[in-house]
Amino acid sequence: MLTTELPILYSYRRCPYAMRARLALRYAGVTVEIREIQLRDKPAALLQASPKGTVPVLVLANGQVLEQSLDIMAWALAQQDPEGWRQPQFETEAQAWIARNDGPFKQLLDRYKYPERHPAATQAEWRAEAESLMLAPMEQVLQERPYLLSESPSWADMALMPFVRQFARVDLAWFESAPHVALRGWLGGLEGSDLFQSIMDKQTVWKPD
Repeated sequence: MLTTELPILYSYRRCPYAMRARLALRYAGVTVEIREIQLRDKPAALLQASPKGTVPVLVLANGQVLEQSLDIMAWALAQQDPEGWRQPQFETEAQAWIARNDGPFKQLLDRYKYPERHPAATQAEWRAEAESLMLAPMEQVLQERPYLLSESPSWADMALMPFVRQFARVDLAWFESAPHVALRGWLGGLEGSDLFQSIMDKQTVWKPD
């Protein structure tokens, strides 16, 4: 039984999937109860709502559970999309960027971040592969326009930004010296925005009453 009429978002501040969900919810003006969890000590309420035990998970007031970050983004934007993040004419391109990010780029990001777990290649080799797959194509597009799909931000920008941010932070000195000027500008602008800053406030770990 829910103890609040607000949707409940189980989240972890540093998780890029949770970041994209929080971005969409905040942008759409959806008020939620954020329950910050510890990944090593997942609360029973989260596992009851979603046995997969990963975040984000959004439990709606009617009991419906959204277990995937993209589903949460889509739901939020269906409530309100004041600046046109999701426009039909860009949907095919948006889906292509997101699929590349969530599939092969995320795999390479994990290998780059934890090279000791993936000894088939060196950290520099994993980075080079990821750079070729994602960073270089993004740089090419962003040299032509300020955002991935058009002159204004889209849900594709917001879905990818937390992962590019995580990639950059693996070796920030390398990222800042790499030949991706437009990409750095895109990332810096989104990361420094009021919207992003508003969803990165530190939360107290949620404990059931």
